[in-house]
Amino acid sequence: MSQEVYILGGYQTDFARNWSKENKHFSAMMREVVRGALETTGLEPKDIQTGHVGNFAAELYCKQGHLGAFFVETHPLFSGLPTGRHEAACASGSIALLAASAEIEAGRYDVTAVVGIEQMKTVDSATGGDFLGTAAWYELEAAGIEFPFPKLFGKLGDEYDKRYGLKDEHLAGISAINYANAKLNPNAQTRTWYMNQGHAMCRTDDNPAVGGRIRISDCSQVTDGAATVFLASKSYAEKYAKAKGIPLASIPRIKGWGHHTARLRFEDKVLESKDSEYVLPHVRSTVTDAFKRAGMADVSGIDGIETHDCFTTSEYMAIDHFGLTKPGESWKAVEEGVIAIGGKCPINPSGGLIGAGHPVGATGVRQLLDAYKQVTGTAGDYQVEGAKNFATLNIGGSGTTSVTFIVGV
Repeated sequence: MSQEVYILGGYQTDFARNWSKENKHFSAMMREVVRGALETTGLEPKDIQTGHVGNFAAELYCKQGHLGAFFVETHPLFSGLPTGRHEAACASGSIALLAASAEIEAGRYDVTAVVGIEQMKTVDSATGGDFLGTAAWYELEAAGIEFPFPKLFGKLGDEYDKRYGLKDEHLAGISAINYANAKLNPNAQTRTWYMNQGHAMCRTDDNPAVGGRIRISDCSQVTDGAATVFLASKSYAEKYAKAKGIPLASIPRIKGWGHHTARLRFEDKVLESKDSEYVLPHVRSTVTDAFKRAGMADVSGIDGIETHDCFTTSEYMAIDHFGLTKPGESWKAVEEGVIAIGGKCPINPSGGLIGAGHPVGATGVRQLLDAYKQVTGTAGDYQVEGAKNFATLNIGGSGTTSVTFIVGV
């Protein structure tokens, strides 16, 4: 990387809130999350030199485009600030982070703000499911199909079953871990919900199928929420550290990143990977690129992961694509407790998308913020003890756009 990119901190909203029921426009959500980040980090509005907004589908959910301009509305001193909006389905937040970090690397700016935001509870579940279908090839994979994405990620599980075998009990185990972790996170959507392995294995109307082998307990949440982080150059981070009376080395950096885009249709991805040991090889390349840029040989240098568990099958895929097991043996990491808090490499101590919530455009930024919290020892009850390096994996579509960051001190 040409210039180092530091993370000064950030803020997220309470993902359990329903902003429509509060009769609040998403501009209020953005104002809260930006001002909350300023207060948390001690930065002043005049310190922010550019703003990036990650958002998937405000035109559909809120009948509003041009979200970059809404960043300017969060504080009068932002009038005139260069801003923009980035979209890559569920990876929108991470694409915004990549653009912002590239500005720091290029030396264009010293401090950038990145906001991820989505307000999804403006419509009923069937309409929202149809909107989410636009993250696939809508005409070919989603038009006229009720809840297309559970079905697409059900097919991911089916492909694992075909190649390596897959037991529902291991997907249920992933669900139970995420729900349990969410109870430790004061911002998690499901922190007061009831769920355990037995309920996740239930095959009655209490846990109905919503798409192929995917049941309610396998799904991430429909969530209103936003997250903000501030990225900075080394020169600014040095001034920030001096002003705070802390060593520069205690401020986390983006040590590495990876980014690949696969073909849009799920069946084309599977066809391309038929001779690969990885079901989604472009996701694997995203992860290994991030390791390489961070100077890491493999996952052994990682203390924990915040991954994209839009469905339990996507986390099952992430386990072997990160290299925690051999391809097709993710079940071992579930059975052996590797991915639980206290395990060898905890996954989603925040609760992930299943437990913490999944405001689509915000998820990548929330993941990076949680990685920041972990390596600064500020994650509270869901802290991974001694964490120094944390990885993220954010996925848009059915494994189409994938982004990984390695955050560390």
